[in-house]
Amino acid sequence: MSDKHLSTQFDSELNGVSSRVMELGGLVESQIRQAIYAFSQFSTEAADQVAEIEQRVNQMEVEIDRELSSIIARRQPTARDLRLLIAISKTTANLERVGDETTKIARMVKSIIASGSARALPSSDLRVAADLASGLLRKALDAFARLDTAAAVAILKEDDAIDKEFDGFVRKLITYMMEDPRTISASLDLLFLAKAIERIGDHAKNIAEFIIYIVKGADVRHVSMQEVESAVQ
Repeated sequence: MSDKHLSTQFDSELNGVSSRVMELGGLVESQIRQAIYAFSQFSTEAADQVAEIEQRVNQMEVEIDRELSSIIARRQPTARDLRLLIAISKTTANLERVGDETTKIARMVKSIIASGSARALPSSDLRVAADLASGLLRKALDAFARLDTAAAVAILKEDDAIDKEFDGFVRKLITYMMEDPRTISASLDLLFLAKAIERIGDHAKNIAEFIIYIVKGADVRHVSMQEVESAVQ
């Protein structure tokens, strides 16, 4: 078998597993939309559907990992191809964790509904953060599909907006709890829900960092924005 034919087969396998990651990303996005709907409408039924999607997310993670292991064992890739496979593995893990966080949101929604305090709390503020986090993940997946480092850098900067929304929301919740101790239980549920939303933004940020790693070979985790921008130039 010619080297060219082997290369064509390998490219096809890489494209195939990349497509599976995008499929997983689409599934996780639908899970987030369902969770946001459950939260905005305080719908137990919608929250239950989030858990059903989670089972499919977990199964896809296992299947992609198995496929990646097979490709690495058979092809023994080097350089950028190996970076791509490593980044795909890490991206898959982050998408599965987004699914976990989304499932937490659904559980918190059900707990808030059961408490009977849902309408008395500043939940509309949190929906803004949820939309930001969902949008950030969508941008990260689009950037991953194009291996767009400029978009990746923009995502890293945008994650700060979600962090600021979270900090402001925490301060507001503390005020509610101080003014009316009866809201403490439901407020704590909202606090955990807010943290889950923030973590979705963090996972989108991680995916953006993997894009830079694939294209530039630079590990930009835990470095300053100035160092990130220098790495992609």
